[in-house]
Amino acid sequence: MSPLAADLRTMLDRARRVAVFTGAGISTESGIPDFRSPGGMWARMAPIDFRDFVRSEEMRREAWRRRFAQDPVMRAAEPNRGHRAVAALVRQGKAHSVITQNIDGLHQASGVPDRQVIELHGNTTYAACLDCGERYEIDAIRATFEKDETPPVCAKCEGLVKTATISFGQAMPEGPMLRAEAETRAADLFLVLGSSLVVYPAAGFPAMAKRNGAALVIVNREPTPLDEIADLVIHGQIGDVLGGTVGVN
Repeated sequence: MSPLAADLRTMLDRARRVAVFTGAGISTESGIPDFRSPGGMWARMAPIDFRDFVRSEEMRREAWRRRFAQDPVMRAAEPNRGHRAVAALVRQGKAHSVITQNIDGLHQASGVPDRQVIELHGNTTYAACLDCGERYEIDAIRATFEKDETPPVCAKCEGLVKTATISFGQAMPEGPMLRAEAETRAADLFLVLGSSLVVYPAAGFPAMAKRNGAALVIVNREPTPLDEIADLVIHGQIGDVLGGTVGVN
């Protein structure tokens, strides 16, 4: 074990309550591209703004085309060693919840109960009505969409149906944001895994934890804007670093 990993192990052992905060970097290790990185989807095409989705049928059609184009990658992705290490921290009771910027559902697939995953940017593995919240499964929507590419509407209230994600221009979900804040304030160790910490307001939680007296650890392949205030920074693969530290293969 490297000296930095040994420091992380010591900090985890001493912590009473760890807040785990994950970003795209943990899922790129499962083969899911980071939309924001060079060569990512948003480098090839501009993201669809929520207001455009609501007012334009063609934008809704394009949004669903893009979602279904992602299906092969999303379905092939499986939890990696990093996800399994996070799940181990939750099972051990060291971490109470996982705050994530990711929309892929891989934390749940790794064994973290859904009620303990705080999804700040929603989830792309299912859809929901924007008006009444009725849930819809992606496969059912795809089967209907592929007939004539008509964007789905809610069978219950005729509202617009969208993947259960938070788009550009869409308000952040109040419930998850409040839960994430409560989890941040309760933690004495805030562990960032694979986030560039440039997307706000989500990236404000690590700084909040630090101001509240928690130790801050950042594990990421590249430097982040908050490295200078962190108590420990490790640049490397999350699966290797955390998996080795927690003892998960």
